[in-house]
Amino acid sequence: MSRLDALVARAGDVGLVAEREVRQRIRGRVFRVGTLLILLGVAAAIVIPVATKTAATAEQVGTVGAAPSSLDATVRAAAAGAGSAVVVVPQPDLAAGEAGLAAGRLDVVIVDGRQLVVDRAVGTADTSATATLVRSLSRVLGVEQALDAAGLSEPEASQALRAPPVPVRALRPAAAPKAKAKSLGPSIVGLVLIFVMLTQYLTWTLIGVMEEKSSRVVEVLLAAVGSGKLLAGKVLGIGLVAFAQAAVILAVALSVAAAVGSDLLKGSGPLEVVSTLVWLVLGYAFYSWIYAAAGSMAERQDQVQSLAFPLSLPMIFGYVVALSSAGSSAPSGLVKVLAYLPPTAPFSMPVLVGMGPAAWWQFALSVLVSLAATVAAARLATRVYRRAILRTGRRVPLREALSAR
Repeated sequence: MSRLDALVARAGDVGLVAEREVRQRIRGRVFRVGTLLILLGVAAAIVIPVATKTAATAEQVGTVGAAPSSLDATVRAAAAGAGSAVVVVPQPDLAAGEAGLAAGRLDVVIVDGRQLVVDRAVGTADTSATATLVRSLSRVLGVEQALDAAGLSEPEASQALRAPPVPVRALRPAAAPKAKAKSLGPSIVGLVLIFVMLTQYLTWTLIGVMEEKSSRVVEVLLAAVGSGKLLAGKVLGIGLVAFAQAAVILAVALSVAAAVGSDLLKGSGPLEVVSTLVWLVLGYAFYSWIYAAAGSMAERQDQVQSLAFPLSLPMIFGYVVALSSAGSSAPSGLVKVLAYLPPTAPFSMPVLVGMGPAAWWQFALSVLVSLAATVAAARLATRVYRRAILRTGRRVPLREALSAR
């Protein structure tokens, strides 16, 4: 007996129904093709930005006229101080250098080692690479001119430029460095994954229940399995497929990102990954019962949309608010509140975990609230499912499905 068969035997009727759902979903062409397309999309989203990312263009520095032999070394030292790469391009005369500036072939021209020429004036607020290099060159060349004016020889001037800094004595220790802003890439990727997966699998749950009802397959199943166990098995089976697919997607995303050196998932530690998977499971556990109950009230495909849209509104709202907060510097008060409400916690709490302000007890409290709400939703959904699944010929109103009859 295989391990899966042993688990199914222990789970009883619920396990049998879950196994049936797992096998149906995995064997379906839609699942296989869909999984392949998702994996290709995830890989492309990680690889393409890395492949198309261009290295910083080296600054083109033209030189004109007489200049000291150490000019090249001076230019490269100034560029290193400015954090830029440079290419020194000698020019035959000033006119050629100015033409190169006007055409964009040169970024700055050094005339006789004593003057800098640029195409456009450098403003004090300009922080571009060219502006930073121009300021650095201006300072370094100015110091060299001052040393030359003092009558120092070139070796003496070089020695003066290499003079070590004087020691600094502090009265108090240095302040603690500010914490580096945490990368929100993993939080956003996890948020999108949760939303896409919940939308896909909850729709599967709703349509699957509706199709079994309309085809009368459910009548055969209910003859062998109780309605509560049948519903629980369906929810469990689809949930297992969803969790397995999500785990594969995350594993592939992390592997591809590490292989190509992408920073999209940089900073994604075990906490972020576990949080994403936990809230995917909790989100599905809460919503799946509701969607399954809604599917038992429908009988035709055209009734699915009218049922699915209002059920998806809390997810859409929570997703949009959480995504907006993930793009800001700090979580909003609304996100902190939504993190404790079961319909929106699967989106808000992972963002709080990714941004850092969520303590372990806050995470645990949100999980407990979600579990309690899931139990209540399961009881209500089982009641609706039991009273609506065998009623055919029309859509069953919620009030009628909840009646004491």
